[in-house]
Parts: sequence; structure tokens; C-alpha cells
Amino acid sequence: MRLLKCLAPLLLVMSFGQFSFAAEEADPYVGKYDVIQNPLPTQSKDKVEVLELFWYGCPHCYAFKEILDPWASKFPKDVELVLFPAVFSQKWAISAKAYYTLEALDLVAKLHTPLFKAIHEGHRNLTDEAELMKFFAENGVNNDEFKKVFNSFGVDSKLRRAIETTPKYGVSGVPALVINGKYRLSSEKTDGYDNMLKIADYLIEKERKAMAAAK
Repeated sequence: MRLLKCLAPLLLVMSFGQFSFAAEEADPYVGKYDVIQNPLPTQSKDKVEVLELFWYGCPHCYAFKEILDPWASKFPKDVELVLFPAVFSQKWAISAKAYYTLEALDLVAKLHTPLFKAIHEGHRNLTDEAELMKFFAENGVNNDEFKKVFNSFGVDSKLRRAIETTPKYGVSGVPALVINGKYRLSSEKTDGYDNMLKIADYLIEKERKAMAAAK
């Protein structure tokens, strides 16, 4: 009896240790992504949000699109890709205004990729209002309409929000992904874009299960 009493605490410690080890093993990607300590609100409350932080001037973002787009096209109905133009400088701010102008004109699906392509394959310097206006005009948007939207209160409001929100994601570069406002992924930490999406798949499924359980 005395021996059993002596062994009981040891067995408890061993069991707890095994449980902790099993919990760590359950997540195969520990250390490959960051947990955002103060989760950020998402745009859709009933879907898992996959937010991509990007900059039109970033060649890595353009390269990432080649695998991001086909990957996102296979999302189930309860998962949503949200594009977020990160803003770290005035140069990035012009890029963000270009995106929000596309959004306001309902042209993201049509011109998001061509805008990237014009910069990285056409080597165009689309970093000011005049040059962007030419690009929009080439794609069917007249100058007056472009200027009205580009300098609108709505676009400026979204730009200010992007400037305010970018630091909260804790990214040091783009492209980066944030899953449901909780988990941050970068290619440096995940060892490449393919692994980045593989880990994103894992985190998306984790969030889908959590949301289903909460209903």
C-alpha cells in the first residue's frame, strides 16, 4: 500500500507528461506559424477568413498568385479569401488606393491580375495617380470616373483603415496569410509557398471544426 502511495504521484506526473507530449504531437506544424495574441476581427462571421496581405509592387506577391489563385478556387463554401493591401509607406499607399478603386468599381476580378502583370511583366511604373489613370483608361474606365473614385471618401476611408490595421497583423513583409484573424503565415517561416499553403490548409480545417463545434 505504501509503495502504491509513493508511485501514485509519479504515475500522475508521467501521465501528464505523456498527455502534454501527445498534445504537442497533434499539431505537426508547431513553430511554423505565429499565433496572433490579440485576434483581429474578420469580415465574415460565418466563414473562415483567409486574408492575403500583398503589395502590387512586390514580385514575390505576383509569383505567389500563381499558386494562391488555383488553391483558393477550391475553397469550400465556408472559407473565403480576402485581399488586403498592406501599407508600409506612401508608395504602398498609392498601391492600396489602386486596389480599393478596383473594388469600388467592381473590377477586382477583371483587373487585379492585369495590374500585377502590367508592373512585373510590362515594367510599368504605376506609382502615381496619373500613371494609374492611364492603366484604368486602357481598361475601359474613363478619366473622370477614375479620378472621382480614386479620390473618393470611401477609398480614402479604406486606405486609412489599411494604414491603421497593417501593423496589427505583425507582418514584416509580403506576401503573408492570416487565417481567421488568429494565425499568421509567411514563406520564410513555413519554408516556401507550397508548405505555406499546406499549413494554411491545416489551420483552415482547425478553424472550420472550431466554428462548427460552436454552433
